[in-house]
This record gives sequence, structure tokens and C-alpha cells, in this order.
Amino acid sequence: MPDTMLRALKPTSAEEVQAIVAEAGAGARRLAVTGGGTKRSVGSMEPVDAVLSTARLDRIVDYSPEELTLTCEPGVRIEDLERLTAAKGQMLAFEPPRWTRLLASRGEPTLGGVLSANLSGPRRIRAGAARDHFLGFEAVSGRGEMFKAGGRVVKNVTGYDLMKLLAGSWGTLAVLTQVTVKVLPAPRTETTLLLFGLPDVRASEAMTVALNGPFEVSGAAHLPSFAARARPLKAEMAVTALRLEGFDASVAARAEALSAVLKGFGRIEMLDAGHSRDFWTQVREVEAIASDPRPLWRLSLPPAQGWRGPHGLPGDALYDWGGGLVWLATEEPPAKVHAVARELGGHALGLRGHEAFGPRYGALAALQARVKAAFDPLGVLNPGRMEATS
Repeated sequence: MPDTMLRALKPTSAEEVQAIVAEAGAGARRLAVTGGGTKRSVGSMEPVDAVLSTARLDRIVDYSPEELTLTCEPGVRIEDLERLTAAKGQMLAFEPPRWTRLLASRGEPTLGGVLSANLSGPRRIRAGAARDHFLGFEAVSGRGEMFKAGGRVVKNVTGYDLMKLLAGSWGTLAVLTQVTVKVLPAPRTETTLLLFGLPDVRASEAMTVALNGPFEVSGAAHLPSFAARARPLKAEMAVTALRLEGFDASVAARAEALSAVLKGFGRIEMLDAGHSRDFWTQVREVEAIASDPRPLWRLSLPPAQGWRGPHGLPGDALYDWGGGLVWLATEEPPAKVHAVARELGGHALGLRGHEAFGPRYGALAALQARVKAAFDPLGVLNPGRMEATS
């Protein structure tokens, strides 16, 4: 049943969330858990009885710029958090993507949703994934029990690291009611070095050289010609891009040194800070493929092997994370896409047009089942969302 026809439950406190989940469990009812609703199309779901939205859990609880921590409820919008931190010269360093155009969604991404899906932008290669900035939380499990983990400080090493378990669980284990994340100082400036006309294999080599050197590269992407034609570059050939961020003098010095190391790869141009920001927004939001009608896959692969994925799967691809993230538009069958990703040591997520999550096998399938049973034994929360139907 479409969400628009289901009863929408919008709690305003953790206690209300607990009551809703406990009541659902007692009545053998099941809930779709959502934040801003922007990722609802990712992953199929078994029939549910109501939608539990965290949209009204939208308070900033504590922001301590000097401690580099921010605590808020999960329904706070990413846009509002970025505006708040920018006013203090700080940022969400994992560069959370929106994907609103990519997924044709109308809502606004929230912090809880981004953490639950463990979504990170181009800076992941330098700053880490969303889960690496997830310091603590309070939540309600599928059992209807309140629990918490982590804390409000950066140095927190006690107990189980449940943050990394909930990050990427897509709302199938618990409903977040409060989260704490690490923030970092925003760079003073940035520039992007561009290499032109490199084939995928050669581009992978250039990105590897840059990432293995002392240049502190914070973005490494390769856009084949079809993608490079988009704004703001409007290039006529493939483009390989490397971002440097920091203080002006440092960025200038590293750009000069990196240019010298990469001179064997051909002509190099540089984007100023403004055009660099526009370019990496395009990469983050996958704008080059956003309107492509073909099924869209997100392949997570070992960076040195990234180019091999699309070469075994006909279609159009672009590369982020130094080749470790491949966006692929292809008509190939899902079984083949998953098989190629596994053969290369990675995995595939279907963002559009196919089942999102591939089948689990052996020990991994057993572990996933045990974790689900521990947190949500009755299958109340997002039932079936991370389970392949075939």
C-alpha cells in the first residue's frame, strides 16, 4: 500500500516513539520508519500498517563548537545543520548527499535518515564515512525498549560500537530518537585539478598516485565524456578530478606539488574555489545520471578494481572515491550486477529500477538474521527492507 494511503504517526518525543513501537509489537502490526522520506524508494518492503515519521523530532539539543560535537533529534534537516555549522566555520565532514533529484523525491533529507543509510559524499576518502562521525545515540528498538550508546564526546571508547551497527541498517533495527555527531572545521579554500581525456584505467592510475602521495586529496573522481559534458565543466572529453582543501598557502603548495607528480598524465587545469564547489556538488548528487531512465546501481568496490566493474557490465558509469564508488546505469540483470561486484570484492546497491539489496549467503546471512532477531524479533520496523526477494 502506498505511504500516502497509510496512517502517518508523527511522535514529538522519545516516549511517544516507544509507545507507538510497543503498541505495534503487541498488536502484531508493522511500521515503515521514515525521516524526510527522500529514500523511501530504496529497498522494497513487506506490507505495513502505518508510517512512523521522525519529522517532528527536529530539535537541536546541544551544539558545542569548541568540543566539535552536535547533538540533535533525528528529524533535523541536513540543510539546517549545514547552515548552523557553517556559521561557526565548521561542517559535517562526511559531506552528506541529498539525492532528491536522483530519486525523484520531494522531502528534505534529515540527519537520522542519512545516518541510518550511512550516506557519505566525495570527502569520504579523506574524512571517513558517516558512521565514523556518529558518536552516540538514543533509540527505541523493535522490542519497544529505549536504549542508548556512545556519548557526546569525540573520545568515547567504552562499550559496544552500536553506532556502526545502526549506521547502514536502514531503519530495520531501531528508531533513532537522538543522535550525536562529530563536526570539523570547514576548509578556508579549495581547488580542483583536472586531467583530460584519460581512459578509465589510466584515470584509476592517476587517482591512485594522487591518493598515495602526501597531498591530502579530499576528492577523487573520474567522469567519462558523457558525464563531463554536464555543468559546470561542459568538457568535450573525459575528466579526472582531484580536490585539495585547507588554508590558502597549503592548498597552493600542494596543488603545485601534485601537478608536478601528475604531469605524465597530460594537460592539467585548475578550478577556482567557487567552480570547484559546484563541480563536487554535481559529483555528490550524481547529476550526470540523475535523469537517465535506465536502472541505476551503486557499486562499492576496492578502488584499484573500480574500473573493472563497468567494463564487465555494459552501460554508462562514473567514478567517485578514487574509483571505490561506481555509479552505473545499465540494463544488465541484477544477478549479473551482484555477481560482478562480488567477484571484485565489493557489493552492489540498486538505487532505481531493481531490488536494492542483493541476497546474503552463508555466515553473513546468518549474522544478519541474528542481529535482526536481537533488536526486532517481531519484525515491526521496516519489515523486509534489507532482504532480497529473489
